[in-house]
Amino acid sequence: MDGLSDLYASHPFWVWAAVGAIFLAIEVATGTGWLLWPAASAAVVALLSLVAPGLPLPVELAIFAGLTIASSLTARRYLPRDLHGHGPDINDPLHRLVGRRGIATAAFIDGRGRADIDGKDWAAELDGGGALDRGARVEVVGVADGARLRVRAA
Repeated sequence: MDGLSDLYASHPFWVWAAVGAIFLAIEVATGTGWLLWPAASAAVVALLSLVAPGLPLPVELAIFAGLTIASSLTARRYLPRDLHGHGPDINDPLHRLVGRRGIATAAFIDGRGRADIDGKDWAAELDGGGALDRGARVEVVGVADGARLRVRAA
């Protein structure tokens, strides 16, 4: 324990920087969002130890605790709780097509055919099965297995 107190006495900046780095590494590994604030608070105390050297450890700990509490409460109050959007993933090209209209490029036989949606030709299946003529208007209602769209007559 004497080694740690000697290290802190000679290099308080690096001790606080290490504490912040540990919190940040755990935050990156878990992704909870809660350890980001203690990591930032430790970085502020590290900078404070450079600007105002000689602050006693209890004062630095009190500053760290106060900053952590204040930043956590502020984040809880002002940052959105749900960072995940509503609806399908906008990066998924198939789910973006739901609701789009197009034209059957091949006749649907036994519920399977092809459709042109937004200028691309897609394998498609008719929702509910059945047949549909080539050139009929279709609307995408979902995604079947793989890259096959589920469509209905529009």
